[in-house]
Amino acid sequence: MGKYEVKAAGCRAVFLDRDGVVNRALERDEKPYPPTSLAEFEILPEVPAACARLKTAGYLLVVATNQPDVGRGTLSKGIVDTIHAYMTAHLPIDHVEVCFHAGQGLSDCDCRKPKPGMLRRAARELGIDLTQSWMVGDRWRDVDCGHAAGCKTIFIDRGYAEDLKRKPDFSARNLAGAVDIILSQSKTY
Repeated sequence: MGKYEVKAAGCRAVFLDRDGVVNRALERDEKPYPPTSLAEFEILPEVPAACARLKTAGYLLVVATNQPDVGRGTLSKGIVDTIHAYMTAHLPIDHVEVCFHAGQGLSDCDCRKPKPGMLRRAARELGIDLTQSWMVGDRWRDVDCGHAAGCKTIFIDRGYAEDLKRKPDFSARNLAGAVDIILSQSKTY
């Protein structure tokens, strides 16, 4: 758990994908890739203020990220841990969920997005009401994961060369825009 530990039944949360939502994803051939070192990890400019607005509104912030390069042996878990330590030191993140499984048919787990295992695990641990929560991501896996967990979804369109499989509840240009949606919609739920 992060430094902002909170556990109360029925908490609302915003689940954030990491690469492309919290930090700048590395792009090659119109596809996103994770940073491979702390030097490549760049928190997007709007993210600190957006996270602060969500915390002020009473949301828990949970990063839910697939990091299959660890399972594939092309990135060390230590680098991911270093990146997450930096991220949680600079942002009011309550909890980080990571799937290190390789994917690509090499692993079968319940946590790799689009499966909802990471969100469900965080919900159990933190007392989160998934029906009052949001999943914000920049890939189809994030949208499908949020739907599967019973969350409302926001897609941040970064123009990647991949199609959505399910329609998100909302779309935004970046996390600041997603927060505007969440805060305006939370008044109606």
